[in-house]
Amino acid sequence: MKKKELRTYYMRLRSGISEAEIEEKSLQIANQLLKMPIWDLKTYHIFLPIEKMYEINTEYILNILYGKDKDIILPKMNKPDKSLSHFLLTEQTILKKNSWGVVEPQNGFEISPSKIDLIFVPLLAYDKKGNRIGYGGGYYDRFLSECRSDAIKVGLSFFSPEEEIEDVLDFDIPLDYCVTPFEIFKF
Repeated sequence: MKKKELRTYYMRLRSGISEAEIEEKSLQIANQLLKMPIWDLKTYHIFLPIEKMYEINTEYILNILYGKDKDIILPKMNKPDKSLSHFLLTEQTILKKNSWGVVEPQNGFEISPSKIDLIFVPLLAYDKKGNRIGYGGGYYDRFLSECRSDAIKVGLSFFSPEEEIEDVLDFDIPLDYCVTPFEIFKF
């Protein structure tokens, strides 16, 4: 299928998941992550969920990162140029929802993408080659292109991969892994 069709299909599919299911599956994803050889790194970039979009609750992953004393980086959207800025999460960080319902840091120490070791990547769908589909704004495509080539990209999904996304573009950057409640896919 093509991106537009997959985007519509997975938005509808996700909207049918109950709040209880989101919590259960999010916890299962966090537990799957604990099985991965990714915990010896220093700097982890993670998104905070957009609740109205039925996204994975990343609070469980945040708790793991806190427990392992990792540097946690959060994104902030820059709407005019569809880019992201990245801030170190500290006790002093003020978080606030933007007009799209994205919880973002309002202050703090900005971190260069080149300093990030691992990125937890939001997505709607992905395929068996690690290609992903987001909401279509290109924020993460731009961000991932700024990261080091050895930075690990881990998608998080409630669902298994599609066979193939037909209209992958040259500048689309594939994932290294995608983690679901029941399986870890390595690409």
